[in-house]
Amino acid sequence: MRNNLFKTTALATALVLAGCSLAPTVPQPEIGVPAAYKEVTAVESGWKAATPSEAQQRGAWWAAFGDAKLDALEEQAAKANPTLASAAARVKAARAALGGAEADRWPQLSLNAGATRSRSAPAQLGLPADAKVAPGTVYNAGLGASYEVDLFQRVGNGVTAARADAEQVEASYRSVLLALQADVAQTYFSLRALDAEAAQLEATLALRTENVRLIGKRFQAGDVAEIDVARSRTELATLQAEVVALRGSRARLEHALALLLGQAPAGFAFENQPLALDASVPVVPPGLPSALLERRPDVTAAQRSMAAATARVGVAKSALFPALTLTANGGYASTELSDLFKSNAQSWLTSLVFSLPIIDGGRNKAAIRRAEAQLEGAVADYRQSVLAAFADVEDNLAGLRSVREQVDFTDSAVASARRAAELADKRYRAGEDSYLQLLEAQRDLLTMERQAVKLRGTWATTTVGLIRSLGGGWQ
Repeated sequence: MRNNLFKTTALATALVLAGCSLAPTVPQPEIGVPAAYKEVTAVESGWKAATPSEAQQRGAWWAAFGDAKLDALEEQAAKANPTLASAAARVKAARAALGGAEADRWPQLSLNAGATRSRSAPAQLGLPADAKVAPGTVYNAGLGASYEVDLFQRVGNGVTAARADAEQVEASYRSVLLALQADVAQTYFSLRALDAEAAQLEATLALRTENVRLIGKRFQAGDVAEIDVARSRTELATLQAEVVALRGSRARLEHALALLLGQAPAGFAFENQPLALDASVPVVPPGLPSALLERRPDVTAAQRSMAAATARVGVAKSALFPALTLTANGGYASTELSDLFKSNAQSWLTSLVFSLPIIDGGRNKAAIRRAEAQLEGAVADYRQSVLAAFADVEDNLAGLRSVREQVDFTDSAVASARRAAELADKRYRAGEDSYLQLLEAQRDLLTMERQAVKLRGTWATTTVGLIRSLGGGWQ
């Protein structure tokens, strides 16, 4: 009776211990989530974005721009970008690591077979030193099994940490994908804005060339002074230098786009495609700040990293407590290969090992402190990623609002500058004003036209930036 009671108590204790986990609960950092974004305009406040969970597909958010060329570039980048391929490989590695951790939950079975040949010294056998000892051969074959009873959830916490690591890497992959998509779109619109600016410079360059020709004729006829000729040539050369500089900037952007598409710059060419002043730019619903934590893949990655660090604290603490391992080996052993699988050659061994660290020099406690410090760092990283996400959205909302207001004023300024340039040209041709006044009017017009084109490009790229800061497209 006493033996039965002891066995029952021991079994119950083992079952209770097997369900214990030493990992703390995943921290929930207190972060003040605002009710609305500070920089949302009155028009935008009527929108409410969808809030898909992180595992849901974002969709082709760039399709909102209605640009077939952009659609093709995004598809090409997703297939060929090396950085994205590297991130995908890391996802595969993390999933494989999770599979390795989950394997520890199950008994391990191995097959072994072989032969050993040895010779002992006479003294080892208690014989005289001059005794002859013949070498012997032993053949063996058998199965071995081992299983660790998961006391204090050491294995379970290891699996939890590996799963959180895999989820963190997957979220990081989605973050890389989103960054790639945004970079392609922003580079594309920047290139088109430069093409539009270059078209304006080319048109102005033709005007400056014609001015040099006409002023040269008027100088020969004695209608203008030589200073007008010098000024016209100076303006022409200055504009030609700006055209060359703009071509250099475009080449660098083209090279950057080639790299995003996974191509060598030498084999890639982007056709000239000026961005129109009336190009369609979608209105992006920013939604609610509380939804941002569900949408941003980098925030999800930080949260999963925090979960993994929490589980590793449990793994480290379990090293202070007992471990129970069951092993079993069975098979055959014989000095003759022909007798190996006979019944009298059978052998077996079972063991139950209960181990508990006594003196380790403080190694295990140091591992716990290290795991707890890593958890503190993961919590701080998570808080920082959330705050940075809010700031990123606010920055893009502020930038977008500023661009929209600038566009309205710039369009008005372009119309006024164009009218002033027309009047200055007429007055100069009529001899009522100097060439310097005509130049100033034409410079003002070119400056405002270039500013208008740049703002259209900035509007598009800032819209892409807002979509990226919100975590991608909306359903």
